[in-house]
Amino acid sequence: MRKLLLLSIFFCACAPSPAQTTDVSLAPYLTATPAASSTPNVLTIIETAQPTSTQQVYMIESGDTISEIAEKFRIPQAALIAANPDVNPNTLTIGQTLFIPDPSAALAAASTPTPLPIPITQAACHPTTDSGLWCFALIQNTTPDILENVSVQINLFDENDQVIASQVAFLPLDMLSPNTSLPVFVFFPNMPATAKPQAQLLSAMQAGTGHYLPATLHNTSAQVDWDGKTAQASGQVSLPVESSAATQVWVAAVAYDKNGTVVGVRRWQDGGLQPGGSLSFDFSVASVGGDIETVEFSVQASP
Repeated sequence: MRKLLLLSIFFCACAPSPAQTTDVSLAPYLTATPAASSTPNVLTIIETAQPTSTQQVYMIESGDTISEIAEKFRIPQAALIAANPDVNPNTLTIGQTLFIPDPSAALAAASTPTPLPIPITQAACHPTTDSGLWCFALIQNTTPDILENVSVQINLFDENDQVIASQVAFLPLDMLSPNTSLPVFVFFPNMPATAKPQAQLLSAMQAGTGHYLPATLHNTSAQVDWDGKTAQASGQVSLPVESSAATQVWVAAVAYDKNGTVVGVRRWQDGGLQPGGSLSFDFSVASVGGDIETVEFSVQASP
């Protein structure tokens, strides 16, 4: 699990430079309007299964995802995530090991409510040209603590208010700073554009001391292209002299339309940063919904 950073957020609309590789990106499926949502967000905390004492070890292979591994061992995703709190479900590494809870014990184990409830301020889905839906839920940290292991279950309902699909969604970063917001996101293939999203918070934990470094953002800008569907994001990340060195730096760019609805997200990463040093970033973020109005930046540095 990554070590804690200060999350800095800036709004902008300015100038670009050449883009670097990112590992979290939404394909730019362009559509006219997001799917309508008459089902209100569900802000109720649902119970999170605790890891059990009877576990086996699984080594991650190429192409593995948390949902596929959970299905393979017939256990809930929440139980698998709870059993591996130091593993980021968004960035599984080949050869990394996971503890697999006993299926019967995971189902029978007592569960406890998430101790840090945080609000979900919006849920929206945007249809794609290949009959899929990109769905976002915006999470706001109203606590005085930096949070991690934030996960949300997004359910899709049909016109008869029947659940037709469900997936667990995660943030583009491992953490969420106090008084800031980031979206979780997930893609649903082969879904009707009329499907209505509903979001439930699964987990949100207070981060341990020293999990992240005090990285800050400077000179951030985002230049929206003429068609409104992409924006070029740029800026610098720095560490104070008294900080430890960072072995990994992430920058997330979140695109919003004129109504403040999330329409895109992308993450840039670099291998490291020395104390007192800085890194420049330059990458693009695409909209899967309406035109981009603003871009919000967040940074995470891990020792």
